[in-house]
Amino acid sequence: MHRVQNLTGAILLTASAALLPAQTTQLTPAEKQQAATVIVPPAPVKLLPDALDGWVITGSLKTITSPLVADEANAAALTEYGFVSEQTASYTREGESLTIHALSFGDLTGAYGTYTYYRQNGWPKEDIGSGATSNHNRVLFWKGSTVVDANFSKITPESAGEMREIAAKLPMPVGSKAEAPPILAFLPKTSPQVSLDPQTTHYAIGPAGYAGSGGVLPPSIIGFDRDAETVTANFTLTSGPATLTIIEYPTPQIATAKAAEIGTYIKAGTSAKPAWPKPLLDSDQASLEVRKSGELVILVSGDAIPDESHKLIESVHYEANLVSVPQPMDTEVAKTGQLLLGIATIVIIGSTAAILLGLFLGGGRALWRLSRGKPISSVYDQEFIHLDLAEKWVEPLTPPSASPEVQNRP
Repeated sequence: MHRVQNLTGAILLTASAALLPAQTTQLTPAEKQQAATVIVPPAPVKLLPDALDGWVITGSLKTITSPLVADEANAAALTEYGFVSEQTASYTREGESLTIHALSFGDLTGAYGTYTYYRQNGWPKEDIGSGATSNHNRVLFWKGSTVVDANFSKITPESAGEMREIAAKLPMPVGSKAEAPPILAFLPKTSPQVSLDPQTTHYAIGPAGYAGSGGVLPPSIIGFDRDAETVTANFTLTSGPATLTIIEYPTPQIATAKAAEIGTYIKAGTSAKPAWPKPLLDSDQASLEVRKSGELVILVSGDAIPDESHKLIESVHYEANLVSVPQPMDTEVAKTGQLLLGIATIVIIGSTAAILLGLFLGGGRALWRLSRGKPISSVYDQEFIHLDLAEKWVEPLTPPSASPEVQNRP
């Protein structure tokens, strides 16, 4: 489908370029460059190798962008989980064959949900990627925003290691796309009285994914059109197995209305419309219970005694995450206060710097005087410039004796 869209876009771009000179008398260089620029979408990241521990690819790596082509029977569920593309490769080694499907999703949530959708209860756990399971010659695991489904013609002891090699090279999402579904945090932890089987956890964000993974309630009752998401898991209690279904809604008001609707549906029993699914019919009706907590609606079903089922459902508690609320814009008073605070801060910093500088210079001068054998302070120093002149006696000058001529004058 994407190839058809790209081809159509290229045709339209060519037609526009052909008509442009007739509509415009003259184009600027910038307009010509913009008209000639064709945006090419980035190539998808290669998820599967050409060779793997002796396995050699046959043909070429195939990329599929339509969920109908990737998995027609489960296309609706893949769409709900945010399917992006699938890469498929076939390998051979010494007469054996291996086919690998690597499905990419928009975020970690979609990959995890798809993994729980494909994984069936009872399949053994494997240590590959973020979570893995196997069923005969099939190995299924997920990591980041990718789900890998591998089918061997023959499983060997090295098969798990070969899948780990692929998992180690898968890209990891960043930011909010790398966050796990928050609803998983509400599942009760394993204790001496309660044992959670993690291989039975199923996460759904749409009716197809919920029904396909063995949901307890009819999808129409849950209200996925109200942005609901669910997690279902099996627990082993002292008196028997129990299934816990947790549904999260956007607001407590929606949860209140849905809790009442689901409670009425459970009380209706075999006369309920739509009819009870098999998981409800197989449950002990005395142990069925519905409860609301915040934005959550919880349902417990199964064969455990009512007292233990009640304790299990009561162990689920909703805690709202604190979200920062955008504050209003600053007023003129707030701006003035911020200005005065800034001025005061500058004055304090300047005064502190002046004091420290004075202490540094004064202390340095004191140390210098002390090293020269002088007092630290120069208050009592005589630092006047003076002349050191000794007092001497100077005889008076005697006028010369008068000449005879002067003496004989009358």
